[in-house]
Amino acid sequence: MAKVAFLGLGVMGFPMAGHLAAKGHQVTVYNRNSAKAEAWVAQHGGRSAPTPREAALGQDFVIACVGNDDDLRAVTLGTDGAFAGMDPEAIFIDHTTVSAQVTRELHAIGAEKGLGFVDAPVSGGQAGAENGILSIMCGGDAPHYDRAEPVMAAYARICRRLGDSGAGQIAKMMNQICIAGLVQGLAEALAFGEKAGLDGEKVVEVISQGAAGSWQMANRHKTMLQGTFDFGFAVDWMRKDLGICLATANEIGASLPVTALVDQFYKDIQRMGGGRNDTSSLIRRLK
Repeated sequence: MAKVAFLGLGVMGFPMAGHLAAKGHQVTVYNRNSAKAEAWVAQHGGRSAPTPREAALGQDFVIACVGNDDDLRAVTLGTDGAFAGMDPEAIFIDHTTVSAQVTRELHAIGAEKGLGFVDAPVSGGQAGAENGILSIMCGGDAPHYDRAEPVMAAYARICRRLGDSGAGQIAKMMNQICIAGLVQGLAEALAFGEKAGLDGEKVVEVISQGAAGSWQMANRHKTMLQGTFDFGFAVDWMRKDLGICLATANEIGASLPVTALVDQFYKDIQRMGGGRNDTSSLIRRLK
């Protein structure tokens, strides 16, 4: 069992840190809103710390699950950042979906301090975090990943190292690119069937067993038909992720025409007041 600091107790981080405690790890938590950290301690034990640096003191691993590039820099760098409190040979595991650029930047800074840094974005959403069945795609130095994998196993269904620093973030971009196209296709099919007078649920029962089947179809078609979008991954966060995908594509010379189009469709949902809707709300545009 390890001594672990967990930074960021949002809808993903709160249950992920809980799985670590349940597996017997000694967990210290930090959250920008300290009331959330106190609530976590009341539920799971362990302790909270007022800054990332203090949370990181004496820990074997420091894990982050925050919002974006700036949030990640805020919890790692500076006098109150986690890097200032980490012991040499400790490993930082980042579950935030951020740019590969900031990942490689922090990997290099960590290496200068003798720290390990594993980028480990996750897929599976809030339900995956709560049930401990996330898919984790990782980048970083192999020895650091090998040490970190048993800790991440507390909330993973699958965890793999895919290459050097930044590889995990590139893989997460691929994940989001796939999701964007799938959700738009599902939204169009359901709206099309509805206008044609078919029962969407009955149709999905049939086509989900064939080549059209997907996780999105199995888990989101009912709520899309019902117009319920108050769970899952928010549109605002999806647009953040797709922005990273499109910027990276521009840097490496890749073409993402469908992703660029769906990103604009999500922008429409934001303009409709749906920024906190989950990503399946793309169907709202078509109804």
